Amino acid sequence: MKNCQSKFTITSFLIALLFVLTSNAQVGGWNPELQKEAQDALKSMIQKTPKLSTFKEKAYGYVVFPKVTKAGLGIGGAAGNGVVYRSNMAVGSSKLKQASIGLQAGGQQYTEVIFFENKASFDNFTKEKLKFDAQASAVAITAGASIDVAYQNGVAVFTQTIGGLMYEASIGGQHFTFKPIN
Repeated sequence: MKNCQSKFTITSFLIALLFVLTSNAQVGGWNPELQKEAQDALKSMIQKTPKLSTFKEKAYGYVVFPKVTKAGLGIGGAAGNGVVYRSNMAVGSSKLKQASIGLQAGGQQYTEVIFFENKASFDNFTKEKLKFDAQASAVAITAGASIDVAYQNGVAVFTQTIGGLMYEASIGGQHFTFKPIN
């Protein structure tokens, strides 16, 4: 019983830490700093894997989450803020949230980019109907990585680890919100 309480306490701490790390001081309105972080993150990913520029050029639209923070110990969560682009112009902001349960331990931060192949997949995202199920997968960008992927259901997902160590790296269970630029 004591071991179970200890795990619950650690899990609660990790979830609280996740919330603190991903809270944004911006209280409504547009966040130009987030847009700069998103542009820098995508640029970094393209430098490591130049083939990503083809996805960027051909995509109907895309969203960049420059820093997603993930933590868990049995029960976990992830969250991050991103910028949504259409024709390489920022059109809105997005929030990513993920909850998971199962074999996992640790914490990490990573960048995530989602490319939308066509108007239908982009509209699905902006109408907040895009959710990744347990079978969803992402291509992890590493130095010298080869990315021979195709869109799945009009969506291609790429991640790049910023730091941390986590045993588990799925994107299943992610939910997104969208807020257009006013």
